[in-house]
Formats: sequence, structure tokens, C-alpha cells
Amino acid sequence: MSKPDHIVILTGAGISAESGLGTFRDVGGIWSRYDWRDLATPEGFARDPDFVLDFYNWRREKVRAVQPNPAHLALARLARDWQGPVTLVTQNVDNLHEQAGSPEVIHMHGTHLTALCAACGHRWPAPEVMRATDPCPECARPRARPDVVWFGETPYHLDRIGEALTCAGLFVSIGTSGTVYPAAGFAAAARAAGARTLELNLEPSQNATVFDEARHGRASEIVPEWVAEMLTES
Repeated sequence: MSKPDHIVILTGAGISAESGLGTFRDVGGIWSRYDWRDLATPEGFARDPDFVLDFYNWRREKVRAVQPNPAHLALARLARDWQGPVTLVTQNVDNLHEQAGSPEVIHMHGTHLTALCAACGHRWPAPEVMRATDPCPECARPRARPDVVWFGETPYHLDRIGEALTCAGLFVSIGTSGTVYPAAGFAAAARAAGARTLELNLEPSQNATVFDEARHGRASEIVPEWVAEMLTES
């Protein structure tokens, strides 16, 4: 693979699974045990906000208890040592990339670690336990919700991501199922703009045919190997 200038990387739940955070769609994943309609939609939140917030309080506790794994650390090394720009986009709502040292992370699905006011849009650090009666620090209305993108809502930063995809020399998808749009369409968009595409995944994703190259295995093994190769070649 020739040396690209701009690398765009998309990460999904598979990169954080080895840190102890469960995936969503795999056998035994979170959506096999819980109904996403109740926990990850505006309608579910409107029906029973306390139930939804209890779930996210549990998820937030899990996020705060885990550590980045070698795949996160390798991507931080790539961002630090690569000669050109590296744009890191994640579907994950944890902060493991930041803990690993990645200097800039685009959280297209938000993050567990901030709260969002459904009334005025203000954001603030999420407390350990969030309740539906919590007042917004800005407008004082009791409309606190997790700052995550639910089904039926528009992901964050799509304009910025789209700009990066149009100038990418290499697009890399790591630990994603290839089933959730718009993220599942990023590889095809980057390829149409002239980028080479690489999949690093435990197994072939649903959109595997849009990748020029694929490597399959544990993220903690194949991502550091790929990063080491890239930095050696540069």
C-alpha cells in the first residue's frame, strides 16, 4: 500500500470490547439482552426517563472503570508520529481514545461522560448518577439526558467527517459491524473520492466488499501490527 497523506480512521464497539465494554449487535451483545426501543430512542426516554437514565448510569460506571487497550494506544501513537494528518472518528461513546492519548477524537454518537439538556442544548460533565429531575446548569429546567445519539437522531459532526472523507488518502475501519448508517457508508464515500480502504475487524463486516484490503483478528493484535508497519514504511 502506497504511503497516504491524510488517514481517516473510523472505530466501533469492537475496538473497546477487549477493554471490557460489551458490543451491541454481536451474539450476547447489549441489544440481545435489552430492547433498544426502550433504551436508545427519544420515545423510550419520554415513556420512562428514570429507566433509561438508570441504564446509562450503569454504562457510565462501566466506562469509568476500564482502561484503553493496545489498539487504542497504537492509534494514539499513529496520530502522534504520522507525518500527515490523522482524523479519528469513533462511533463509541467511551473516552478510551482520549485516555490512550489521541489528541483529537470526533465522537459522532456523543459520549457517556457529558449530559445534555433536552430543552436548551447545554452540555455539562455528567454526574455519577443522573436523574430526570436534575436541573440544567444553564436554563434550570429538569430536562437532563445522556449526550448520546439515539436511533432516529442525527449523528454529530457529519459535515466535518464528510470533508475529511473527501481528502483522505486512506480510510480505515476498525471494529465496526458495517450495519449502522451513516457510518457504514463512510468507506464507500472515501473510496469514491479516491481513497484506498482497509478493514481491521474480528471478522468480515456487512460492507466488506467496499474495502480494498482486510485483516481479521483481535483489535489489540492487528491494529498495533498495522500501525507499526505504517510508521516503519513512513
